[in-house]
Amino acid sequence: MNQKITYNLPNGISLTIKREDLLHPFISGNKFRKMKYNLLQAKAENQETLLTFGGAYSNHIAAAAYAGKEYGFKTIGVIRGDELGDKIAENPTLKFAQECGMQFEFVTREAYRFKTEPDFIEKLRTKFGSFYIVPEGGTNEYAIKGCEEILTEEDATFDFICLAVGTGGTISGIINSALPHQKVLGFPALKGDFLKDEIRKFATEENWQLITDYHFGGYGKVTDELIQFINQFYKQTQIPLDPVYTGKMVFGVIDLIQKNYFPDNAKILLIHTGGLQGIAGMNVFLKSKNKTVIQFQ
Repeated sequence: MNQKITYNLPNGISLTIKREDLLHPFISGNKFRKMKYNLLQAKAENQETLLTFGGAYSNHIAAAAYAGKEYGFKTIGVIRGDELGDKIAENPTLKFAQECGMQFEFVTREAYRFKTEPDFIEKLRTKFGSFYIVPEGGTNEYAIKGCEEILTEEDATFDFICLAVGTGGTISGIINSALPHQKVLGFPALKGDFLKDEIRKFATEENWQLITDYHFGGYGKVTDELIQFINQFYKQTQIPLDPVYTGKMVFGVIDLIQKNYFPDNAKILLIHTGGLQGIAGMNVFLKSKNKTVIQFQ
């Protein structure tokens, strides 16, 4: 669903947001897109168990857990941080995933770096038996195929397509399905320029650019300014934004508009990739620091 944003914008520029966050109550936004063809492939391979990877507040872990529950798969989550093993009840994301039936394997941060190595995977197979691997963040060829379905015919009128970037899967699908006159702008949620190589593994066009100035300190990092923006944006539009991905992207787009980055009368489409489940965990962190929390009321 596309929703026009009634924001006071200069130079005839218009903003519309594609509410992918409304696709499914628990398998939200791009996670729904990424899981779709992975689930079909797992069925085709007669696999009964999904195994995937993620951090403490991972949107992907929550989505994979619920997808398994809804579509009849057992699920295993390999979680970064062995100290989290006895803190499930304190963590809204892990608690939700466990309630959906997900079994956890907590590993140290050092060991987690080797999660794609054959020896690491083989040890998991020895422990858990046969499973279908969904990569961290869900990004693989099946995820790209699903994300290519985000843009529809009604989106042909837009000049710019803007979205947050995590592992590079969603933007790859958008790049592949964007029209020749459209420019795709990705806003990485983490530091570093390594994502370009990841995106080029799946995307064949050159109609895109990464805007790397709006990560707010790195993955999962936020500032008072960002939280205030998210709260103010909701008051003005009634659209909730997550602080890890889409909130940073929308902040960046509006900042660029004010800096005259976009041409006059540009039609900009923002992709809301979901991730709202992570807000509960972020608010736990913000409260512990006596900071302003995210409020949608």
